[in-house]
Amino acid sequence: MEEKKLAVILPGVGYHKDMPLLYYSRKMVRFAGYELLYITYHDLPTQIRGDLSKMHLAAETAYGQACEMLDAAELSQYEELLFIGKSIGTVIAARYAKEREIDPKQIWYTPVEATFCYAPDRDGRVMAFSGDADPWADWEEVRKLAEERKIPLISYPGCNHSLECGDVEKNLEILCDVMKKTKEML
Repeated sequence: MEEKKLAVILPGVGYHKDMPLLYYSRKMVRFAGYELLYITYHDLPTQIRGDLSKMHLAAETAYGQACEMLDAAELSQYEELLFIGKSIGTVIAARYAKEREIDPKQIWYTPVEATFCYAPDRDGRVMAFSGDADPWADWEEVRKLAEERKIPLISYPGCNHSLECGDVEKNLEILCDVMKKTKEML
């Protein structure tokens, strides 16, 4: 009998499950035998970048909505859990795992600094991807936090919050590299 595996997709505020990083990672985990759970958010504040109060409200609202869906999913029935987060979804994934004292593997696409507050204590459970030109995160701080917490951080020079750099061919190369490394995490 095959073990039951669940991959939870936790998107960013404007980066939904059908955008490249999440689209291809969910295809990959589905092929690897995982069931999928898509976390969705609603009624979040808009125009949040640079507004700390709106960012905090968005994070707390999204976290509450994700908790409702995750708690209802009866995660204990799965032998293997994988959380794939993008941006704010990385914070939600890491926080939920820490607060519920569960130990899923986690893939963080473009984590923000707050994500690292909830990093797991056990090595080898998280892999992170970031661009060094991400306007939503302080690259040097993300790099420092990943190093302190021994989280592998794969960085892409000149890439933004979508791990894109403005050159379509280069973007496709980066996407292929991210998916190759994501597959290794499985």
